[in-house]
Amino acid sequence: MFRTFETELAGRKLVIENGKIAELANGSVMVRYGETVVMVNVTASKEPKEGIDFFPLSVDYEEKLYSVGKIPGGFTKREGKPADKAILVSRAIDRPIRPLFPKDFRNDVCVIATVLSVEPDNSPEVAAMIGTSCALAISDIPFGGPTAAVNVGYVDGQIIINPTLEQRKKTDLVLTVAGTLEKVTMIEAGANEIPEDVMLEAIKKGHEEIIKICKFISEIQKEIGKPKFEYKSFAVSEDLYAEVEENYKERMYQDVQAQDKEIRDANIEKLTEDITTYLTEKYGEEFVEERKQEIGEIIYKLEKKCVRKMIYEEHKRPDGRKIDEIRPLSCEVGVLPRVHGSAIFTRGQTQVMSIATLGMLSEAQILDGLDEEEGKRYMHQYNFPPYSVGEARTSRGPGRREIGHGALAEKALVPVLPSEEEFPYAIRVVSEVLSSNGSTSQGSICGSTLALMDAGVPIKAPVAGISTGLVTDPEDPSKYIMLTDIQGIEDFFGDMDFKVGGTHKGITAIQVDIKIDGLTYNIIEEAFARTRKAREYILDEIMLKQIAEPRKELSKYAPKITKTKIKLDKIKDVIGPGGKMINKIIEETGVKIDIQEDGNVFIYSQDNESGNQALEMIDEIAREIEVGGVYKGKVTRIMSFGAFVDVGGGKEGLLHISKISKERVNKVEDVLKVGDEIRVKVYEIDEQGRINLTAKNIDE
Repeated sequence: MFRTFETELAGRKLVIENGKIAELANGSVMVRYGETVVMVNVTASKEPKEGIDFFPLSVDYEEKLYSVGKIPGGFTKREGKPADKAILVSRAIDRPIRPLFPKDFRNDVCVIATVLSVEPDNSPEVAAMIGTSCALAISDIPFGGPTAAVNVGYVDGQIIINPTLEQRKKTDLVLTVAGTLEKVTMIEAGANEIPEDVMLEAIKKGHEEIIKICKFISEIQKEIGKPKFEYKSFAVSEDLYAEVEENYKERMYQDVQAQDKEIRDANIEKLTEDITTYLTEKYGEEFVEERKQEIGEIIYKLEKKCVRKMIYEEHKRPDGRKIDEIRPLSCEVGVLPRVHGSAIFTRGQTQVMSIATLGMLSEAQILDGLDEEEGKRYMHQYNFPPYSVGEARTSRGPGRREIGHGALAEKALVPVLPSEEEFPYAIRVVSEVLSSNGSTSQGSICGSTLALMDAGVPIKAPVAGISTGLVTDPEDPSKYIMLTDIQGIEDFFGDMDFKVGGTHKGITAIQVDIKIDGLTYNIIEEAFARTRKAREYILDEIMLKQIAEPRKELSKYAPKITKTKIKLDKIKDVIGPGGKMINKIIEETGVKIDIQEDGNVFIYSQDNESGNQALEMIDEIAREIEVGGVYKGKVTRIMSFGAFVDVGGGKEGLLHISKISKERVNKVEDVLKVGDEIRVKVYEIDEQGRINLTAKNIDE
């Protein structure tokens, strides 16, 4: 039966429809937010996926270009692999819902959010996140929601919920908040050095709207929600777990305290072998083989319990640090000889090398998506090769995690970059993770700041990144211990990874992942205080002691820029028919040239001489010929009555024989020949546009 449910979000109508489409899905809704329409379908397999020890959830946010009236580019003229933006939205949908499924659930669950229509003022991402929660809530899939999400902006000192297109152009904050009725479950932000108190207030305002939407979804669930289906539990045997814990807890507790990651991993590997041998000797090979996966989960559960107990009860960390202590730090710049800028940033056993490259503005990335944005001049890419974690496998290119971490570092650095007018370059930074033991994304922010400064990019302020973790009391989640600068094992077994990038002035980026049902405002406020203190230490005591400010000069291998501006009606003359003129300049000088629609011309060269030569040639073509103007011209033809001189701008003028010299000239060839360069002055442009020149008394 077709049903519609209506409410208001940020002053605009939000409608959720059910019962008309996709009736074979476990849950399906059509979300209409203004004229933005997103269809969300959720399905679950009838049986659990065999041989896995995790919950197999997949989320796909599908951008359909017909939703904004575009035909896809390329040869096939259809949507191909998802754009980075779509992948980032898929991750944003995934993160708040994943912790709300049962921990022992192993059935495949697929969420597909399809964007059907986009009104620029109303975010399809928000509609997709709300629609996902609603589709799961009304489905028969076990789910502990609902959740909801909003975008938050900060315009002219005012916090705005779901800002319109015009407001987004002026906002100092692009924040996505997700949450439940009680807590915040996800934070993703890019900000223009926003103070922590303003950011917290923005999160609170966003959560107020989220609570309203959660109540709205709960009412829908009461009316049309299906009973949740029974599923096969993959919870481990309590008796078997108790036996392993009784015999190996003390050893596990000691083994996880090895400060070196490799030693700790080797300890756990040996302990796993010993536990397996013990169970084999007691219960037989067949028993162990049948329960191989369960035994692995028991060992994982025991390790997790020991790590969390050590942190929560004893305030001890696996590597011996204090709760608020940062791992040993070091950095260096200029590590590669021929690149434009490079740096290595090391924090404990996490090490990231970042390389900055400067290029022409025309080398900026072109975006073919649903947003108004058509391109970006700053590109940040993050690579996580297998050797960084000691694995022997082939690198398959960037996955969703790599794309997400690259986007986070990009958000952190964009607010401090110089404007295109100040620094007319496209900028690409690549962060190569050399070794990983947690917080590589934050290491890439620090390393990339150093690489940009080493390249001579005049950033407004240096940016550092740091993350905090959380271990909560299993009996009372309101009691917790917060950790500064979490390493891999603390992230793996902890409840939160709260990443913050920023300057001395304020926050530029946030990404929060949690494994519990949400965060209180107190936790968020403390995380902001911890990360601010830590990043100021990293900036002042480590990074700025290595390089205090951006280099005054670019690398000799970076392209040099010569800039000029020509009138719009001269652009076609500089380009020439079929690109003849501009290609001639490039061929003769070896430069690269960008001509903008507004008449700005950027000449990129390896040395100043070739750049100046190209500039002179362009100026000659674009030159405005005026009466009284003095020009350096070239003789193109000799006639009996005078010479024709190319004075630039595609114009020729006549230098009459009587105007060649103060002395009498009997024959033009006696004084001039074709190809001669000569200074001339325009003394007349007649009604027919003919230019008359003189070489006499030019400077008078």
